[in-house]
Amino acid sequence: NLNQPFPNPFNPTTTLSFSIPEQSQTSVKVYDIKGNLISTLLNESMNVGYHQIEWNADSYPSGVYFVKLDAGEFTQTQKLMLVK
Repeated sequence: NLNQPFPNPFNPTTTLSFSIPEQSQTSVKVYDIKGNLISTLLNESMNVGYHQIEWNADSYPSGVYFVKLDAGEFTQTQKLMLVK
């Protein structure tokens, strides 16, 4: 489960929290409004449980972004809004 990022809208950092029910290869990636991959925040095997990471978007322009969690067979996407 990928929880709603907090804060959202944000400037320039937001916290992304998620939980996974079983150990799996997990990735958290950020895409721009056009669907281009702009940042890979995480790409590793993760243990069961609750995790959180922070995204610092200081070097990116204001706009809408999408964060995508892939954990094993599970995929979920959330919308983010960076307001500078």
